[in-house]
Amino acid sequence: MSTDPSLSRTALYDLHLALGARMVPFAGYAMPVQYPSGVLAEHTHTRAAAGLFDVSHMGQVVVRGEGRAAALERLVPGDLQALSPGQIRYTMFTNDQGGILDDLMVAHAGDHLFLVVNAACKAQDIAHLEAGLAGRATVEVLSGRALLALQGPAAVTALARLAPEAAAMGFMRWRLLEVAGIPCFVSRSGYTGEDGFEISVPDHAAETLARALLAQPEVKPIGLGARDSLRLEAGLCLYGADLDPTTTPVEAALTWTLSKRRRAEGGFPGAAVVQAQLAEGPRRLRVGLKPEDKAPARAHTVVTDEAGRPIGEITSGGFGPSVNGPVAMGYVEAAFAQPGTPVRLVVRGTPRPARVVTLPFAPHRYHKQ
Repeated sequence: MSTDPSLSRTALYDLHLALGARMVPFAGYAMPVQYPSGVLAEHTHTRAAAGLFDVSHMGQVVVRGEGRAAALERLVPGDLQALSPGQIRYTMFTNDQGGILDDLMVAHAGDHLFLVVNAACKAQDIAHLEAGLAGRATVEVLSGRALLALQGPAAVTALARLAPEAAAMGFMRWRLLEVAGIPCFVSRSGYTGEDGFEISVPDHAAETLARALLAQPEVKPIGLGARDSLRLEAGLCLYGADLDPTTTPVEAALTWTLSKRRRAEGGFPGAAVVQAQLAEGPRRLRVGLKPEDKAPARAHTVVTDEAGRPIGEITSGGFGPSVNGPVAMGYVEAAFAQPGTPVRLVVRGTPRPARVVTLPFAPHRYHKQ
């Protein structure tokens, strides 16, 4: 158990201990990696019912100002000016080479934009926002709020008992709701591939809300271990593994996040690089990789062609409980990115057979209206 005093603690730290969580250091926080039932059971439960995750280590930020969407578009390739009230967009901060500094969610929250950024990048993201928006919009860090993710096919059933209006929300929509009598920011989103919600709540009410959700028969607490296997099966990127400052949105197979207007107009850092890759094709691409035996291939495993020539590297890999076998994502030379292409994964010095496959490994089950 992590008792390092240098680690930050979320508002749910004591509840995690009471629930028997194994705590580990993660992005400067003491976080639950699993509870007594274990990662496999937690993963399976989330796919079958509903899991509650503490993601309070992530950064919550408000951007205000009359030209806030246009100002923020100077830092990201996402089409923020097209957002309607209550709509959410997934996008990323890019550098002058088109590389990804972080990926984030942006919600049109009425008179402001509500952003959620990754924990490991939080400090640099806020500094980047403040510098990039200076004189155009203001940046407010919401430091006194927790963030809970309720994920799984029964998430809506459980949450609707405490906030009936949640059932009418569509995927990637955001609104203010009272949940068990507590004012919260609620989005119908998440990072497991399942239907679900993310709930921002004041720190002082976080444990009350978490206990109210855990009292629902469908809901169990889930740690970071299952969160990682769930997002990998869903083909979703982890910043620092699958995304980094040397990787562009085109290479990362995230071109779906770029609207026709942003592709044509540019106006974001690295736009010329991204536009050239869109026109000519990138040198490498993120793909799904399915080992043909039972040996899991982890991050940094070398990918070769059938003749043994290195053509790429795995960035995320492990056992996929929902598919009952090993799964992986990584980058390969564009000529080898076609689904069905045979490759080799060098696991502990031994080349093992695998194939490039279409992502995701487990089908997305988002609530579409």
